[in-house]
Amino acid sequence: MNIDFNVKNSEQKILKGNDPIRLNLTTALVQVLVWPFVYINLFMYFTYRRKSALRTEPRFAFFAQMLLADSALFLMTDFVVVTIHVHLLLPLAFCIPFAAILHGLTHVSPTFITAMCLERYVAICFPLHHVNVFTPTRTTFVLVIVWFLSFLRPFVDLCIMLSTVPKSYLNGWNFCYYEIILVTKWHMELRGNLFILNYLVLLAILFFCYVAIIRVARRASGDNKQAASKGQRTLLLHLLQLILATLEVICPYIEAQVIRINLNTYIIVRYFNFLAFTILSRAVIPLIYGFRDEKFYAAMNSVALCKTSKVHIGK
Repeated sequence: MNIDFNVKNSEQKILKGNDPIRLNLTTALVQVLVWPFVYINLFMYFTYRRKSALRTEPRFAFFAQMLLADSALFLMTDFVVVTIHVHLLLPLAFCIPFAAILHGLTHVSPTFITAMCLERYVAICFPLHHVNVFTPTRTTFVLVIVWFLSFLRPFVDLCIMLSTVPKSYLNGWNFCYYEIILVTKWHMELRGNLFILNYLVLLAILFFCYVAIIRVARRASGDNKQAASKGQRTLLLHLLQLILATLEVICPYIEAQVIRINLNTYIIVRYFNFLAFTILSRAVIPLIYGFRDEKFYAAMNSVALCKTSKVHIGK
């Protein structure tokens, strides 16, 4: 088995690039995007923790986990961007687990989106069974399963890497990006194929829930019709975010073709994909979901104005 560790040195140069203006601009854009949304996400999570009525709703429990995961992802990503900006190489003994955790966090939101869609599907299509299906114990079980599945693949990648590389590899220094774990070509191809398969499954589940809710909305009347229509719009937002996450999966394949044509174009495409699909897609959609939900927005308004009134939660 041939492992070319010299490739890592060339990848360091590619990540840094040779245009200081572009690097400064990208770093500044990341700061502008990351920090405001970190504060907003943490405020939303604080609202969730302050309002006991919100904690009884499974969808808000899932949403709160998304906020935590995305906030951690933003902070860790910002750390990586800053280290690349100042060209700070870190020991692989630190970077490898760091990159594995960062990669696991990228899977949390898409998986929780799917869990939220399934919860809305049960609430709208089987309203009489919703309370029995999503009990507090089962909701906690779903939370654990989502986190477990999100970090399962990075853990497997870590095990494959440790069984492939010599011990001396861990003594090296590099930037903290996930490719340092994928040291063989077949491993990179396997990871890409599993990525695509995973998101195709998530998209299939989302489409199934969306079609089922549309059918209920057409047959329903009065309050039931209004609830089904609202659930339909919510699933559209989830579908948009999941599509953006799917595009993020396709990005490495696009970048692999672009780098063969022109290095500068590759760097621009890589930065654009990073800002658009890794940062912006995770920042905007949870924000829209939090503000458009009347109950969650009322709770945020109550916390912001330091009110003590209770928030009433209904289906």
